[in-house]
Amino acid sequence: MAQTKPKRGPLQFLQFGAIGFANAGIDIGTLNLLLIFFHTDERAMLLLFNTIAYSLAVANSYFWNVNITFKRSAKGSNPQRFKFIAQGIVSLGVSNLVFLGFNELLELLGVANWLRYNIAKGLAMFLSFLASFFMVKYFVFKDYGKRFIKEN
Repeated sequence: MAQTKPKRGPLQFLQFGAIGFANAGIDIGTLNLLLIFFHTDERAMLLLFNTIAYSLAVANSYFWNVNITFKRSAKGSNPQRFKFIAQGIVSLGVSNLVFLGFNELLELLGVANWLRYNIAKGLAMFLSFLASFFMVKYFVFKDYGKRFIKEN
C-alpha cells in the first residue's frame, strides 16, 4: 500500500491562513477596543496598544498552529518554544514598524483617525502574517520534512 505524502505547502498555508483570520479578529478587535476605551494619538500608546493586540493574537496562533498546522513537527520542546517566541518578536517588530509608519503616512494624507488606524493595522497584520508564516515554517518547525522522510 503506497503512502501519500501530505500537501505541506498549500495546505499548511491555507490552515495557517484560516488561523490567521481568527488571529486578525483578535488583533484588530483588541486594538479597536483599546482605542475606544483609551483613545490616543500618542505614538508610545499606539505602540503599546498594537503590542498588546498582537501579543494576544500570537498566543492564539501558537496554540492553534501547534495543534493543527504544524502538528507533525511541533514537539512542544523548549527550543521550539524559544524559536516561536523569537519569531513572534521579529513579527511584532514588523507589525509595529508597519503600523506606526503607515499611520504616520496616512495622517500626512489627512485620513481620519479611525480609518487610518485600521488601514495601517490591516497592512501591518498582512505583512507580519507573511513574515510569521515563513519563519514558523522554515525556522521554528523546519524539521517537518526530515521527520516525514524518516517516518516513511
